[in-house]
Formats: sequence, C-alpha cells, structure tokens
Amino acid sequence: MSDRDSNSFGWFLAGLGFGALVGILYAPRPGNETRDALRSKAEEGREVLRNRARQAREQASDWVDRGRDVLNQQKEQFRSAYEAGRQAYHETTAAEGGGSKNL
Repeated sequence: MSDRDSNSFGWFLAGLGFGALVGILYAPRPGNETRDALRSKAEEGREVLRNRARQAREQASDWVDRGRDVLNQQKEQFRSAYEAGRQAYHETTAAEGGGSKNL
C-alpha cells in the first residue's frame, strides 16, 4: 500500500472516531443513560463472543476426535495389511521349500 493510501485510511479512521465521539456527546439521552446503554451493549457483545468461542472450542474438539478416529482406523488397516502380507510371504516361502526368514 502506498503512503497516500495509508494516509487516507488513517484520516478515514480519525474521522470515524471523531464522528462517534460527537454522536455520543450529542446523544438525545443523558450521559448516565448513554453510559448504561453502552455498558449493556458491551456486555451483550462479550456474551456473544463467549458463546462463539465456546462453540469454536466444541467444534475443534469434535474435529480432533473425528481425526483421531480416522487415524486409528488407518493404523488398524495398515496393521492388518502388514500382517496379511507377512502371512502371505511365510506361506509362499514355506510352499517353495525355502528357508523362512523371520520378519
């Protein structure tokens, strides 16, 4: 981003902050009501964030559990395939009459 773009964005943010400040100062409600309203909105926002964080943790935990299950299934399939290959090797070498190596 060029200096001009970042400078323009900085002025935009400054104007946004200034507008919010002026809006609060000239609000139709008295200061204590405005503060209470802002406080209640902030608490609502915190609750929403807590709920979303809890949901994200639960979803991540579910994904980890599913991944662990898939990994265990893959390990078991590999182990079964290895044992089947080992057994086939022993049967083939025994049928040929050759010495069987211990695998």
